[in-house]
Amino acid sequence: MSVTGTIVAIALNSLPYPSDLRDAATSAQAHEPAWTWQAAYTVDVIGVVGGIDTPAGRFLDNLEVAFDGDLDRGLGWRGARAHFSLLANGGGEPNALAGTLQGYDNIEVGAQGVRLYEAWLEQDLADGKASVLAGLYDVNSEFYVSGAADLLLSPPFGVGSELAATGPNGPAIFPSTSLTVRLRLGGTDGPYAQVAAVNARAGTIGDHGGVDTTFDHGLLYLGVPALSPARGAYLVTEGTLFEADAAPTVRAFLRLGVSDGDTTDFRGGWQAGLRVDSVFAGRPDSALSLGFQQGILSAKARANAADAGDDFAEAEGGVELTYSDTLGPFTVQPDVQWIYNPGGDRNRDAILAAGLRLILTLR
Repeated sequence: MSVTGTIVAIALNSLPYPSDLRDAATSAQAHEPAWTWQAAYTVDVIGVVGGIDTPAGRFLDNLEVAFDGDLDRGLGWRGARAHFSLLANGGGEPNALAGTLQGYDNIEVGAQGVRLYEAWLEQDLADGKASVLAGLYDVNSEFYVSGAADLLLSPPFGVGSELAATGPNGPAIFPSTSLTVRLRLGGTDGPYAQVAAVNARAGTIGDHGGVDTTFDHGLLYLGVPALSPARGAYLVTEGTLFEADAAPTVRAFLRLGVSDGDTTDFRGGWQAGLRVDSVFAGRPDSALSLGFQQGILSAKARANAADAGDDFAEAEGGVELTYSDTLGPFTVQPDVQWIYNPGGDRNRDAILAAGLRLILTLR
């Protein structure tokens, strides 16, 4: 990532899109409405059950409503698509109980309320061999994404902490997006490359200050009035380890991230794990996921902690085990996490967190 928030991702390999599937998809799309919608309401009851003096939990929720439009079918605008989504977040802040640096629930927000989450247009170029997207955009929808990790609740499995901690108020990820232009080269049937220029100051309608259109905070900074650039890179790889008829599918993932460590508490991190789909015969939506993660603290963060009389460890990390299954429109997901060096403090006991997630999906 450069000082203006530019992100580059290159897929070295992708599965081909079979022609018979493409034809079937095209035929189905011809009968679909120009506009579709879906909504998901997520409720978490989660907290710390071990490692603190008084175990406690919190209730929190997240409602997302999304609208997608095919502007070719709706308006005759060839190769154009539109996407809009709204977020409503409420409830408590479970990390106040744990005091971790990275959090342990990916729908926790610092400010509850209703927001315009995404609002963008995408236009195909060169007969679908490229596309450009512009508008309010969640970087994590296409960058730093690994499908084998998306069941896990701990935030580092969404975006590595070395990126999530950048910017004056965080990058353009949940729950606040920012103005972005993204260019993608390549289609759905082979290697691709994409690059995005992202306003470093996240903010959308519903946030204090609203959408930033000045781009005055293009440089990531720490302290006033000095400005400091921030640079980093990440690598994501995943693949299928086992797949057979009438048997569970096992996928693995590995993600590595590094930064200069000058403007955030993290100089890097890694996440790795497994996802098993169709765990039980007759339960195709059953899924089990095990993840390991570590946020590696920067030398400056550790020095600042020492100045304050704290003893920071090399890293804060954790292990998460979760299971999910769907019953009609409802998804039920128990979760347990073990987090060591919480808050970066090597003298704190490891904590044990547990929770239950319920999701109602409508479309």
